[in-house]
Amino acid sequence: MKPILIDLNDYVRTGEGANGASYNHKTDPDIMMKMYFRNFEAAALELELAKKVYALGIPTPEPGDLVTDGERMGIRFRRIEGKKSFSRACGDNPEKAEAYGKEFAQMCKKLHATHVDTTQFENVKDRLYKMLAANPDFTAEQKEKLRAFIAAAPDADTAIHGDLQFGNGIFVDKDGEHKQYFIDLGDFCYGYPMFDIGMVYLCCCLNDEAWTMEVNHMSNATAARFWDGFAKEYFGADADMDAVMKEVKIYAGLKTIMIERDTHCPMPQFRAMLEGTIYGK
Repeated sequence: MKPILIDLNDYVRTGEGANGASYNHKTDPDIMMKMYFRNFEAAALELELAKKVYALGIPTPEPGDLVTDGERMGIRFRRIEGKKSFSRACGDNPEKAEAYGKEFAQMCKKLHATHVDTTQFENVKDRLYKMLAANPDFTAEQKEKLRAFIAAAPDADTAIHGDLQFGNGIFVDKDGEHKQYFIDLGDFCYGYPMFDIGMVYLCCCLNDEAWTMEVNHMSNATAARFWDGFAKEYFGADADMDAVMKEVKIYAGLKTIMIERDTHCPMPQFRAMLEGTIYGK
């Protein structure tokens, strides 16, 4: 794909993530853009992946063009005007955090029930093996134990968001309809849903207060209420929550591999979830 040259002055910056910034077009309300900070190849790969995910019928903004401002690469999407993320919604209405968690769980259950053509998407295990191999901050023994755990995890041919957190779920109320979408699907793959659920728990329950306030616009207490609503809806009222949480925490620790890919440094507060579980085996 050859990128289209754009003038960044035609856009207004609206947000920022680990890998790039988001922009809205100043005069066309139907266009938003994700511009990468680095790694030109990642933009093209994400656009190709976004188009395949959109074709599956998973609710996500319609992908458009590959663009460049001459220095960086980006992707244009059809803008969901008036949208709000679940994280922003919780920050604005903390008393509704549990209800938002329940709604997000309903979205995720549908996602994790979506079967995919496994020849078109990557297996979550293969993706984690690559990230683990590239990480210089795990010891050889730790890597061996992590690989063994990943290999022994259940297999599935169902959709995995890859970076499932309440900032990557959005909704909009328009013309009497309530619509929901997943965004930032650059890590989309397939496999056992718990590889996704660990990220939800990590974002809700394992960050320090300052980080949660800055990035997710809420207190840790509000994030914990979101998780409570999410877990009750996702796993069901009859679930053995002690057994569920034992498994969730292991997969939350496993998401350290992905987070350290993006932060380029060890994250001991998340690695702690691996002690006595994967490392203890």
